Amino acid sequence: MNIGIFTDTYYPQVSGVATSIKVLREQLERQGHNVYLFTTTDPKVKKEVYERNIFRFTSIPFISFTDRRVAIRGLLQAYRISSKLQLDIIHTQTEFSIGLMGKLVAKMLKIPCVHTYHTMYEDYLHYVAKGKVLRPKHVRLMTRSFCQNLSGVIAPSDRVLAKLQEYQVTTPVEVIPTGIDVSKFQQPEYLNYRAKYGLTATTPVILTLSRVAYEKNIDRLITAMVEVKKRVTGAKLMICGDGPARADLEAQAKLLGLKQDVIFTGEIDNDSVAHYYHLANVFVSASVSESQGLTYLEALAAGIPVVAANNPYTNGLLNHPSLGATFETPAQLVSEIVTYLNNPPRIADQAARSEKLAEISAQTFGQKVSEFYKESQAYYLNERQMAKRSSEIG
Repeated sequence: MNIGIFTDTYYPQVSGVATSIKVLREQLERQGHNVYLFTTTDPKVKKEVYERNIFRFTSIPFISFTDRRVAIRGLLQAYRISSKLQLDIIHTQTEFSIGLMGKLVAKMLKIPCVHTYHTMYEDYLHYVAKGKVLRPKHVRLMTRSFCQNLSGVIAPSDRVLAKLQEYQVTTPVEVIPTGIDVSKFQQPEYLNYRAKYGLTATTPVILTLSRVAYEKNIDRLITAMVEVKKRVTGAKLMICGDGPARADLEAQAKLLGLKQDVIFTGEIDNDSVAHYYHLANVFVSASVSESQGLTYLEALAAGIPVVAANNPYTNGLLNHPSLGATFETPAQLVSEIVTYLNNPPRIADQAARSEKLAEISAQTFGQKVSEFYKESQAYYLNERQMAKRSSEIG
C-alpha cells in the first residue's frame, strides 16, 4: 500500500505527535508498505539535506505557538507528487494547513482519507490572543467540520473518543493507542548522564519530560518538592525540555529555595531521551492536557514507575502498583512520589509490566493502524457506491 502521511509537525520538532508519526512510519514500512511524509519546512533542516520520502512545504511559525509551523503554499505540488506516487490512502495528523491539504488531495485523487485526532485543543486556547478570541464552541465546530467526509478517525485514547462524541463527530472513530519502540528504552547507559548533572549513583531523582509550557502544570511539581525534600534526603527534580514557561518556573524554584534541587536541562536530543529515563527513580507528570501521554509509555518501557494526574486514561494505564499511580490532590502527589522513592521493591512485579509493554508496543500499534486502513478503504468504497446509487435514483 502507498500511504501519504500529512502533518504540520515532524522531526526535528520535538512533540508527542512527531514521535507517534515516526513510530507509525517505521512500523508500516516494516510491514512492507511505502510511506511518504508531507510536512512543513523547518529552520533546523537545510534545503540541501536529503530526507527519504519526506516532502516539505514552505511554512511560517504559528501565531504565538512559534515552535510549531503552518504551511502557506504547496497544494498543487502535493497533488502532483501524490498522483505520481499513486497513493492508496492519505492519513492526516493535523486539522490545520497540511491536514487540510491532505483532505483536498485525497478528494482530488478520489482516495480515502483518515485522520488521527491528537490534540485536546480546549487546553491550548490561551495560545491564541490569550484565550480572548477562540472558545470551546469554536473548537467543537472546527473539529466537526474537519472530520466530515473522512473515511475514519483514530482516537489515541478513550478520553479523545469521549471528546469527539461530545463534539458530535459522525465519522467512524476507533481507539488505537500510540505505541512505542520498547527496545529503544531498555538501554541502561545512564551513569554518565547522572555525573553530567552532579548526581551520584544513589541520588533520588524525580523526572518530568515534556514541552515546558504552562498547561503541563510543572509548577505543581516544583511546589511539591518542598515537602518531598523533607521526607526524602537529597531528592532532586529534573525538568527535561524547553518552552515558554521555563523562566517563570526557574523563578519559582529560586523563590522556594530550591535552586539547587530543581535541574533544568533544556531541550534534549531525541537519541538521548532513553538515558534520562534510566537515570531517574520515578517519572512524574501533573499535566491534565494529554490526549495520550507518550512519555508515560516511554518511562514504563525504561522500567521506572509513573505518577500522573488522575483521569480515565492514566487510571487504565497505571492499573498496578508496579507500573505507577495517579493522584488528585497536592498531598497525594507528594505521597506517591515519596512512596516510590523510598520503596523500590514496589515495582518488582515483572508480570504486570510485561503485559503492559505488550499492549503499548510499536508492533501492536502498527498492526492496528494497518487494519484500520483496510476498514477505511472498504468504508470509502461503500460510501461511493451508495452515493452513486442515490444519484442514479435521483
